[in-house]
Amino acid sequence: MTQPFLSIIIPAHNEARRLPPSLEKIDAFLDTQPFAAEVLVVENGSIDDTLGIAESYAEKMPRLRVLHEDLRGKGLAVRRGMLAASGEYRFLCDADLSMPIEQITRFLPPELDGFDIAIGSREVAGSVRYDEPWYRHQIGRVFNTMVRWVLLPGLQDTQCGFKCFRGDVAEKIFPLQILTGMSFDAEVLYIARKFGYTIREIPIDWYFDPDSRVRLVGDSMRMGLDLISIRLKAARGDYDA
Repeated sequence: MTQPFLSIIIPAHNEARRLPPSLEKIDAFLDTQPFAAEVLVVENGSIDDTLGIAESYAEKMPRLRVLHEDLRGKGLAVRRGMLAASGEYRFLCDADLSMPIEQITRFLPPELDGFDIAIGSREVAGSVRYDEPWYRHQIGRVFNTMVRWVLLPGLQDTQCGFKCFRGDVAEKIFPLQILTGMSFDAEVLYIARKFGYTIREIPIDWYFDPDSRVRLVGDSMRMGLDLISIRLKAARGDYDA
């Protein structure tokens, strides 16, 4: 089987409502592209019909594969998808498709070249946020300041749900990922920097979804503790190859 140029990985926990229109937009977009692609939906721990809906779409979308994990956790789903994918480039994509799928070309050759990891950013010049409440933005900036101080100086938006990894890079760093929750982004980027991989921030248009699954206070506190945990794991050598 020919290696696809692009794999799109979609973690999906209780996404029965948001997943169908996103899959339809992704499939229509890929139909217009000159490269081969695959789409992997990783359903994990849902209590709604996310798995059944994803499987029904796989019957009519030949490029779609559906994976299932019993346990919940976005980091768990992303790691499973990244390591199951076979694309030369592997793109993490939130199920709500809050970034227009057409902007995926900003992360890929020939529009972008000579990179190891490209991450969507809502903060760098050229990015635009739509409809986000001011208080959510401010809390996000506080958390990112913590990320820069503790782990990743210089990166302005580590938590945006759109990231592209070269396939060989994904296969090197994701087996070392330990965290299974929301802080996995910071962890894998920290591991990538540890091995000297380049990370580029790509400006995107981003549309706030009122049905966001991020719980501002609880998740922010938990993720703050995770940053300290990552430093401790690194000191113990947990991320050594």
